[in-house]
Amino acid sequence: MEEIALALGGGGIKGVAHLGVIFCLQKAGYKIKAIAGTSAGGVVGAVIASGAKEAEILAALTELSGHNFFSHRNQDGPSLLGLSGLVKLLSPFLKDKTFADLKIPFAATAVDIITKQEFILNRGPVIDAVVATSSIPGVFPPVKMGKAELIDGGVLDPVPVAVARWLAPKLPIVAVCLSPVPAQWREIPEISLPLDTRIPKPILSRIVNMRISQAIRVFADSMDITSRMITELRLQIEKPDVIIRPDVLKFGYLDPGDPHELIQVGVKAVEQHLPEIQHSLTWRHKLGRQFQNPQPPSKVFED
Repeated sequence: MEEIALALGGGGIKGVAHLGVIFCLQKAGYKIKAIAGTSAGGVVGAVIASGAKEAEILAALTELSGHNFFSHRNQDGPSLLGLSGLVKLLSPFLKDKTFADLKIPFAATAVDIITKQEFILNRGPVIDAVVATSSIPGVFPPVKMGKAELIDGGVLDPVPVAVARWLAPKLPIVAVCLSPVPAQWREIPEISLPLDTRIPKPILSRIVNMRISQAIRVFADSMDITSRMITELRLQIEKPDVIIRPDVLKFGYLDPGDPHELIQVGVKAVEQHLPEIQHSLTWRHKLGRQFQNPQPPSKVFED
């Protein structure tokens, strides 16, 4: 089997498309030897690295349909939504697992909002790292690890190509990006947040009266613009061997849709790029990678 490494980008619920990408690659005869993931890419990457089977993952995806998946709890801290639903979803795959227990080398990324520094997470409990890399600032609560308060790694590195290259310097890096090419940016629908979770009526009334929901939408849209620009710049600089962009334009960022449809979108995207992936494995490309000896692109987190 030909060996590759993956860099999986963020994208909220749209990250389910990563599963279609991975399932298709595996069925096409590619062996995934390393995975770097940010945000949703970190979630999917960790589950795949744990050795979970396709049937188990598909069965677990039924949890995504619940309205309370992103419910906020009192202990969640300053945020609009919570990640308890995510923890529940991941527990069968990652509970009590450390990075040393994983079947495939894996790393996630996160940013410390106190020091403003990006970190690579590849030690300790996997589920803690996955929740940290998924903590979209303001939307989900930051994750405290030691003296750090960690948030979504996509703030600084939306598709962690350099981390994947550090994990597997001799292999082609297949980057999976869930944001569209710049030519499609005008077609991107407004970002919506699932604010129909259990918010007390007095608070919900204040949110409506103060037009906070409109302010949130403007903030989210502006953050999305910044993220897209950072994504394109880093992809140009870090130059993965192959870039796959599943067509997830119509899907909401945090609105649970049909996960099986998202998986098929990922499958279709891979099928279109199989010749390019195979080309990245030619001797000329392999020879160029033999001289790579990358250092960690950011600091490895130590609690």
